[in-house]
Amino acid sequence: MKILVMEDDREAADYLQKAFTEAGHTAHVAGDGETGFALADAGDYDVMVIDRMMPRRDGLSVIAGLRSRGNTTPVLILSALGEVDDRVTGLRAGGDDYLTKPYAFSELLARVEVLNRRASAKEAETVYRIGDLELDRLSHSVRRAAREITLQPREFRLLEYLMRHAGQVVTRTMLLENVWDYHFDPQTNVIDVHVSRLRGKIEKGFDKPILHTVRGAGYMLKGG
Repeated sequence: MKILVMEDDREAADYLQKAFTEAGHTAHVAGDGETGFALADAGDYDVMVIDRMMPRRDGLSVIAGLRSRGNTTPVLILSALGEVDDRVTGLRAGGDDYLTKPYAFSELLARVEVLNRRASAKEAETVYRIGDLELDRLSHSVRRAAREITLQPREFRLLEYLMRHAGQVVTRTMLLENVWDYHFDPQTNVIDVHVSRLRGKIEKGFDKPILHTVRGAGYMLKGG
């Protein structure tokens, strides 16, 4: 798993990063809410572990902000506030689980693994639909309004990733990591070329645009 840890206590953050690494996962750490929000918004994480009380921006505000931008990455909230009302507030803010400090890392790891499995089950869907656009992963086919669209393998992989993150801003870095595997220089125009070709194929002859460029940020697939 690729995990983002937002924790302002440096000792606790270092411990979690080391423990997750020893468990075979990759963990990135942010020491304040603003930095954490930026990393979460730009990265592609499997699970986020977020401390409720952080400097610059508190954890609940970070979660609410990410959810408002369409980020559905599972979130486990860590907090010293353990009353029922505190947990309910955290879950209603967009958290998927809530663990009270102090905690045992074994329980934290188990909860993170459960959140990842739930998300993975969703990713295992074989058919994605956005508006009148449909992608079938098993038959490797794409249709829009029942019209079949022929895509090259890289275009199909690009569209699949965009559809899996529909409604979210997908950055160039995310595409380089997940569609091109960093085989190209980040400054190359290969992404722009492929997005342009893909846009032409899925939008030509249709009234409503579906693949949008978010200036200075990336791309968003959104049905009308």
